[in-house]
Amino acid sequence: MADPLDDGPAEVPPDGTDPVGVAPVDERDDRARALERERDDFKDRWLRKTAEFDNYRKRIERERREQADQAVVDLLSELLLVVDDFDRALTVDAGDGAAAYRKGVELIHAKLYDLLRKQGVRPIDALGADFDPNIHQAVIQEVSPDHREGEVIGELQKGYTLNDRLLRPTMVKVAKA
Repeated sequence: MADPLDDGPAEVPPDGTDPVGVAPVDERDDRARALERERDDFKDRWLRKTAEFDNYRKRIERERREQADQAVVDLLSELLLVVDDFDRALTVDAGDGAAAYRKGVELIHAKLYDLLRKQGVRPIDALGADFDPNIHQAVIQEVSPDHREGEVIGELQKGYTLNDRLLRPTMVKVAKA
């Protein structure tokens, strides 16, 4: 007896798919291999870019450290010139006179301040200014009818900034009413 569901040999549609619209196994395998190659290519490129970025980051960090080290070397080289001047001043015979010795120390002092100024260090001018806790450290308060309340009337230790950044506050004496 013939099977009523059997229509005979299945016809293959002209587009190459089987009767239910699924591509043949060989085409699917080829497509899967192509996708795997594409995935592997993307993964390889991603790994290379990650390694390149890591190397870039390490190089930038190394260059930054080298620049900082070189800045320290440059500054210390200039400071050593001032140390040399102090060494020469200390070898001067005391019999040469206090005025000449003082003049030498003043020259060394000026040279050191010039070096600091070239590096961006600036002294804070506090005397006569209003007390500012951001740049002043009050260590003494003194009653003074000649000055206004909160006015800086004395500097006990000079304060400094480096390119507008506080290095050390000025220790000050402040007027009190």
